[in-house]
Amino acid sequence: MESAGPAQPANRDEADGSYPAPGVRIGAIFFVLRRRVLESHLGRAFVENLWFVAAVWIGLAFLASLLSIRLGISVALVEICLGMLAGNLLGLHSTPWIDVLAAFGSVLLTFLAGAEIDPDSLRRHLVPSLAIGSLSFLLPFLGAMAFARFVTGWAWPAAQIAGIALSTTSVAVVYAVMVESGLAAADLGKLILAACFVTDLGTVLALGILFASFDRWLVLFAAVLAVALAVLPRLTRLVVARWGGRVSEAEVKFLLLVLTVLGGLATTARSEAVLPAYLVGLVVAGVFSHDRQTLHRLRATTFALLTPFFFLRAGALIALPALWAGLGLIAVLLGVKVATKFLGVWPLTRLFRLEPRTGLYTTLLMSTGLTFGSISALYGLTHGIITQDQYSVLVTVVIASAVVPTLIAQTWFQPTGPTADRAATAPVEVGHRS
Repeated sequence: MESAGPAQPANRDEADGSYPAPGVRIGAIFFVLRRRVLESHLGRAFVENLWFVAAVWIGLAFLASLLSIRLGISVALVEICLGMLAGNLLGLHSTPWIDVLAAFGSVLLTFLAGAEIDPDSLRRHLVPSLAIGSLSFLLPFLGAMAFARFVTGWAWPAAQIAGIALSTTSVAVVYAVMVESGLAAADLGKLILAACFVTDLGTVLALGILFASFDRWLVLFAAVLAVALAVLPRLTRLVVARWGGRVSEAEVKFLLLVLTVLGGLATTARSEAVLPAYLVGLVVAGVFSHDRQTLHRLRATTFALLTPFFFLRAGALIALPALWAGLGLIAVLLGVKVATKFLGVWPLTRLFRLEPRTGLYTTLLMSTGLTFGSISALYGLTHGIITQDQYSVLVTVVIASAVVPTLIAQTWFQPTGPTADRAATAPVEVGHRS
């Protein structure tokens, strides 16, 4: 009787007779165990219980805060990284109520970014913010679009989506970094935020001009937005003067009402709720320059409760398998974005006489992207302009651009010395060497 021979491992690759690497086998075992735990009675009870799910997300947010304090980097970046790890290793995924909190977080964060722009400072630095913001949009848009069309061979509409998605600067990430670094109240921070506004305005206009379907909803949204921006400064001042400073927080609820109504009109018109949010913040900034308490209360609620869901969810959307499959293209596209941002922004920081370290810090922050980049890529996917693979590549590049340039800026180029000291207490005069 013939011997059957030694038994072969069940996980042998039958195609070439090879065996998976130890890391692959360990990863496969981990995912099998995770699936069995989640499919068990206790696991299903855990993931279906609203309070347990909330505890996981808030626990990750708390851990991100501790790591941020320990490592000295932006909590937004830590939340994105933890979200990516939890999404791929622990099966963290969003739910409808988390989507709502994340949407509120992005809208309020964008509103606060606009409200932090001092109108007097914006007028004083109008030329540098317009110049930096315009080239920060134009060169990456043209560079990424040309690369996607002529190097990767994407169709023209898909290449245009790539150019738009990679031309953005993340107001959400930059604003979070500005607040944590103490630069939000300084002229340098206000200049960067104003330039971010100009860049993202260019992104929105490009998306609207190239792909918009002009209908009655778009006309209605534009008309209501124009009227709202005209009357909101006076109306907000009236609400704050008459009902502000009370336990009922009437002025905060009024602002939330305005943002939700305009957000509803924006999404109905196939735009995005963050666009009117930033413009509303910009026009009422003058009101809150004299009423900082309302802004501080709104900021505390936003950063403590809402933005962790936004950033954790953004990280959880990164699929590691897709990242590995297109790693080369992702790295090249990230390089194209950062290189074209440097070509557009760095020379202007020298022209406007920022110190070299401050100029590099500004350029790196202008190289970030998250909200509008993801929105642009999602618009392309849902309208059939780009494929699922192209979408995965673009979103991964966008999220990587929120992490890599900011991490480099915060670690090696954050303004120090007299400039940083003044940033925490008094405006920095941009346009003059310190």
